[in-house]
Amino acid sequence: MENEHSSIKEFYGNKNVFITGATGFVGVALIEKLLRDIPQIATIYILIRAKKGKSVQERLQELKQNSVLRRLKEEQFEKRFEKIVPIEGDVGLENLGINEQDRQLLIDNVHVVFHSAATLDFMQSLKETTNINLLGTRRVVELCKQLNKLQALVHISSAYANSYVTEVEENLYPAPDDPEKIIDLTETLNEEALSKLEADILKDHPNTYTFTKHLAEHEVAKVASKFPCGIVRPSMITAAWREPKPGWTISKNGPQGFFMGASKGILRRLPLDPSIIMDYIPVDVVVNAIITTGYYVNVLKKQNGDKPGELQIFHLTSSTYKPFRFEMLINKMNGYLHDYPLVSAVWYPKLKLVKSLTLFRLGAILYHFLPGFFLDLLTRVMGGRPILIRLHKSVWNSLNTLEKFIFTEWHYSNKHTMALAKNISAEDQERFFLDIAELNWDEYFENTIMGVREYLSKESPKTLPAARRKDKILLGIHVAVQLGFYYGLWKIFMALFGISNAKAALLLPLAYALLNLI
Repeated sequence: MENEHSSIKEFYGNKNVFITGATGFVGVALIEKLLRDIPQIATIYILIRAKKGKSVQERLQELKQNSVLRRLKEEQFEKRFEKIVPIEGDVGLENLGINEQDRQLLIDNVHVVFHSAATLDFMQSLKETTNINLLGTRRVVELCKQLNKLQALVHISSAYANSYVTEVEENLYPAPDDPEKIIDLTETLNEEALSKLEADILKDHPNTYTFTKHLAEHEVAKVASKFPCGIVRPSMITAAWREPKPGWTISKNGPQGFFMGASKGILRRLPLDPSIIMDYIPVDVVVNAIITTGYYVNVLKKQNGDKPGELQIFHLTSSTYKPFRFEMLINKMNGYLHDYPLVSAVWYPKLKLVKSLTLFRLGAILYHFLPGFFLDLLTRVMGGRPILIRLHKSVWNSLNTLEKFIFTEWHYSNKHTMALAKNISAEDQERFFLDIAELNWDEYFENTIMGVREYLSKESPKTLPAARRKDKILLGIHVAVQLGFYYGLWKIFMALFGISNAKAALLLPLAYALLNLI
């Protein structure tokens, strides 16, 4: 391929694209990248639904205020926002809930479809996940069949769609069940009856999310001979590595969520084995892969005599290429939390990783629920809305569902992705980077913690001096409370066992060691 220009930019020039899931983490980042690096793109149609009393236009205005677009505003490219055209609809509705006029607009104009919409809730019922993930994909595919100018469909799946195996290739795995049977069951049975059958239906799949995402891939595979199709399978999508700014995120999933809780001093224990590979992939790498895949499947069509080639599947993963384990970060993690503390912190941050769910539950009682009870009580007295106990209960109730993902190590082959990275021009390799060989995990997570502070906790870098002063005060309070706690234990030992001060004091190191286990 050519080395002196961007073939990808050339492909998307004057093209119209259609995006589902446009208001999600990946969706907004995809819009930003297209507007910033492919200004020649004609129109970005986005499927968006009115909700919470807000019209589609109001939700579009909210999207334009998203922090992901801050760089475009700083570079005075706001005029490009006019390329975004909202299409009212919902993947959970028949015909995507799109009216006839808008549907015809898409049929006449769209060249590339990016299907990102999905429900990511591991706890959601099979009825809901089937409607959104499986039927939603089918509805997008049905629309694609009608598009007069379609040149590519890119489906954003998940590496965990095949989580019943731990050594995963970039292949389409056999469907776990007949989709028509699953659809029929979800449409005829009520939630209670369906819940009783769920374990038998899912078989080796850990939850309804992975099961329905797996089935959804087969909906795309069915039409791969009709028009160019690609499937992108990211693992846990994390904060931006480089673009639009290192550390940018709006997602509370994965490490972003627990760094947010830890920085406030609320989350103090985390069930996680630091020796296990955690497969994380930055959101900007995922977005680049989505855009590159749309271009690449069209190239294959031209090379194949203007006939669609085979379905292309790409893993956006790090486990076999740039593996990360928390033991690489464990001695620096708390240091980063104190380098970039929060003004809104309620306690001195100190996060400890616990290898056992049983030990985590014991620790949660002491370090989460007891402090949460008193802080919620104080919040209620001051007229606020107590949320800590509710938050900790939610985590507690989800542990059994999340256990497989917490303590299982997957190895994802990404050979196809690396081949794709080398098969594009030098200009495209720089602009639409897919290779994470140069990613430095220490630097990356330091940026992530700064990003969590700015974009999730909404604290400006200008507040850092005040936050650091507060962090020192919280340290003093934390030490004082610990001294008070162990002084109380010392008194209890003397009263319970009728022993001398010296003998009771000897028991304190033992108590400290036992409590430190949890």
